[in-house]
Amino acid sequence: MTAPSLSRRSMLLATGAAALTLPMTWARASAKWNGYRDAIVIDGLGGPGSITMQPGEKLSEAHLKDVRDSGLTAVLITLGPVGTTAPDAAFKDLVRGLIDVDRDIERHPETFARIRTAADITAAKKAKRTGLICGVQDGVAFETDLDLLEDLYQLGLRVVQPTYNRRNLIGDGCMEPANAGLSRTGIETIERLNSLGILVDLSHCGRQTSADAIRTSKKPVAFTHTGAAAVVDHPRHRTDAELRAVADKGGVSGVFFMPYLSGGKQPTAADVIRHLEHMINVAGEDHVSLGTDGTISPAVLDQKYKDAFAADTKARKEKGIAAPGETEDGYLFASDLNTPRRFETLGQMLADRGHSAARIEKILGRNLLRVFGDVWRS
Repeated sequence: MTAPSLSRRSMLLATGAAALTLPMTWARASAKWNGYRDAIVIDGLGGPGSITMQPGEKLSEAHLKDVRDSGLTAVLITLGPVGTTAPDAAFKDLVRGLIDVDRDIERHPETFARIRTAADITAAKKAKRTGLICGVQDGVAFETDLDLLEDLYQLGLRVVQPTYNRRNLIGDGCMEPANAGLSRTGIETIERLNSLGILVDLSHCGRQTSADAIRTSKKPVAFTHTGAAAVVDHPRHRTDAELRAVADKGGVSGVFFMPYLSGGKQPTAADVIRHLEHMINVAGEDHVSLGTDGTISPAVLDQKYKDAFAADTKARKEKGIAAPGETEDGYLFASDLNTPRRFETLGQMLADRGHSAARIEKILGRNLLRVFGDVWRS
């Protein structure tokens, strides 16, 4: 896609279950799970393209084919910068990204669908297209003028993360040692987002910022892409108390496919399921989802990919927006889920472990669809 963020890493780019072990092979599946074709499947953070794309580079036919082959009903894509960008520049970047998404949908109507309401997601499923949901991972684009949120909503913004890893005028990110929580501007931001019908995503927010936002919000909130802190302690992961608080608000917590799941190493399906099952035990099957934080197209782990990933990791550290455990070989995809139909593979793995078809459908997308319906305007 032509939106600048789709070539950034941010788009790729957070008990008993923890003790469960996974078999080394899934070849002995007792029964084939056949629910994927009819399931609503939503990636709570991801998108088309690849990490090796350059800014402004258009999606190739291979990328578009991967989207069509994926079976994804919708995906939340990240637009706009994160971190230390000046507000005016961040707003300009975000508006351009929103417009570029609309252009790409018009350019590839056989592949993409525009998502503004929950009904649009079910319509995309019926049309066999993948809906694009527009979101931001940092409130820097509007932190000095909350009236801009109305304009961004009209342009299609539907998910907002108030802070990234660092502090902004709204609140503290998860890497801020002060853990100061929401500012007065931050409280007003949550109220504005509720009023507009924009989902509050707390994935990168600090502990106190998250607690303040959950308390302030009158609507469900989400951790769209995270992990379980009780399984692996990391600032990007969420405590059991936070997972329960989001569930009590009616929201969801999504497991990502990030190296934080495995202590900095490239994750596997076993890592994803370990965190997923812990979250189910803590928050309940109605409040767990998936947000890969990766691209729909599988990664090709060649030198071009390794060089691009290493350069991006270095840049994030230099900008001060990296989290602990980001390394040049901690790749952002699960090694045994490196396929456009990774959700189908994961669904079969969950079925093999005894999870019901109804539960699997909730995790793959029904839970996110419900939350979108509860928050967005019809």
